[in-house]
Amino acid sequence: MHPHFTILSMKIFPSLAFWMCTFFAVFAQENHYTVVAEQGDGIFSLLRKQGLDPAKHYKEFLELNAENIKDGSFLRVGVAYKVPVAEDSFKNMGTALVKNGEEEKSIFDSELAHMSLKGDALKDAVYYLVIENQADQSKGFVEDITKNLAAELMVNGARVYILGGSERDSLMSDTQGLTEIQRMGNYIEAINKKFLKNKGKYQRVLVIRATDVNPKGTMDVAVYHYNKSEKGQRFAENIQNVFRKHSVKNKSFKDVNLIFKDKNSLFLARNIIPAISLITMENASKKTAEAKIPVQSDKKLLANLLTSGIMNDYADLVIEE
Repeated sequence: MHPHFTILSMKIFPSLAFWMCTFFAVFAQENHYTVVAEQGDGIFSLLRKQGLDPAKHYKEFLELNAENIKDGSFLRVGVAYKVPVAEDSFKNMGTALVKNGEEEKSIFDSELAHMSLKGDALKDAVYYLVIENQADQSKGFVEDITKNLAAELMVNGARVYILGGSERDSLMSDTQGLTEIQRMGNYIEAINKKFLKNKGKYQRVLVIRATDVNPKGTMDVAVYHYNKSEKGQRFAENIQNVFRKHSVKNKSFKDVNLIFKDKNSLFLARNIIPAISLITMENASKKTAEAKIPVQSDKKLLANLLTSGIMNDYADLVIEE
């Protein structure tokens, strides 16, 4: 062997080995993070608290932590355990868009321990839930409905993004002092970026707007769509049909198609890529308008009704295809 080649090899191979080791170390770190086990934690409960399906990730957890698991399955209190980073984690499947969609923040924290997958009926579906509070007293009410809805969609396999709400100014950067149209522009940019990332999947936007809601009475619900979107119209109709079946008044509803007229909704509909619908909630009047549906002001019920309508729309599409 030529002496110069030997010297060159001695210089190159240690360097190559160093970079390979560095790459694999970084790669390994990116595939897991650590969580300290608390009193009462077992493998299943720890994984659930991190938003993971224990049945799916149990084996991987054992492989990552073999040296710190006693008697085959018991965790040691105070010890840091490696948790797999997984796309299907509820932490990743439900997020609020941060800094105009450039970053994401998990919607749920302590609630993760009580969430488990019900099925995969919505496994290829992506939803963008936009919260619009028209009055301060409605904030907690509509945000609770939105979180309940997000949870129901997620446990059926959907990916959910939330925009707006009481934290919108801190979550969507540089929104202080912006007009509503400018804020909508931020939402459009964030939604369209995510749409392209999830291209090929079923994707829908639902704006949830509440005005002066009384959480202990009844409310009038109306569902709107963009008149140039057949998908948006069908989405709205499927939601509307479920609410009609659960109206507190026994009356027949005519087929009324409510279309976007306010500038915010029109601006969103004309500039976002996925189909969009709007649901409005307000205190029930003595004489409810024909197009509006009186329902009980129950947060859990409202979230369940929305979930049913949304799932019906997705099922209709699957049947068609």
